[in-house]
Amino acid sequence: MPPRRRVQPRSRDHAALGGAVEALRLEVGLTQEELSSRIERDSPAVGSLERGTANPTYSSLLGLAAGLETDLSELIKRAEEIRGGKGAEGSAR
Repeated sequence: MPPRRRVQPRSRDHAALGGAVEALRLEVGLTQEELSSRIERDSPAVGSLERGTANPTYSSLLGLAAGLETDLSELIKRAEEIRGGKGAEGSAR
């Protein structure tokens, strides 16, 4: 069987969000499976978020923050810290 191809994050912003999700999940002491159950998604969806390959909707982010026992502003703050600053790459103004 050939080795798995490593999928690249959609952007630096997506990678930072994924890092924030993973860090908060570990702080709360949840597995990907436990988080996926809390947010009513399948486990691969949580993995995609953490790898930065998913593009979550606003509603998904709200549910994700609740599943991580935090609020959306804290999740975004963590992602910005990981990314190294404020602002979204390529965001429309």
